[in-house]
Amino acid sequence: MQWQWLEHRVPPPIVLLLSLLLIVLLAYVDTARHLLFSAPLVNKVIALACAIIGVTIAVLGVVSFRRAHTTVNPLRPASASQLVQFGIFRFSRNPMYLGMVFVAMGCAIWLGSVFSWLGVLLFVVFITRFQIVPEERAMQDLFGDSFTNYRRKVRRWL
Repeated sequence: MQWQWLEHRVPPPIVLLLSLLLIVLLAYVDTARHLLFSAPLVNKVIALACAIIGVTIAVLGVVSFRRAHTTVNPLRPASASQLVQFGIFRFSRNPMYLGMVFVAMGCAIWLGSVFSWLGVLLFVVFITRFQIVPEERAMQDLFGDSFTNYRRKVRRWL
């Protein structure tokens, strides 16, 4: 596959930062700003809530990995020592990435630009294709039926 070389190459926080930059740039060039919400204060409150929820979800994911004494390094999923299924991982197989999506959504809402949502979408597509899908292959290889059963019980995102 021609794009396979991108799998596990770009750290997800860098992907988030690039997506946030894209979100800001799209809002800047968007001439139809504030069509999504008309009340800027409402934008700010919802945006901050999204960001706080996102950071909380991501931190809970990291805490669960630390408690399980397994790697948090997303660039080396094959070095995982345990399949984490407790804590926030009972609700999402990818809480750190889910948290990042909430942060990106918060940024798009804060800016009030419809076009900024393209940056959120691109983040989700990139992380799914080049991070999550390859991680799932590694987890399947490492944990076999346990991962298969976990996948049946818990959704990829929410």
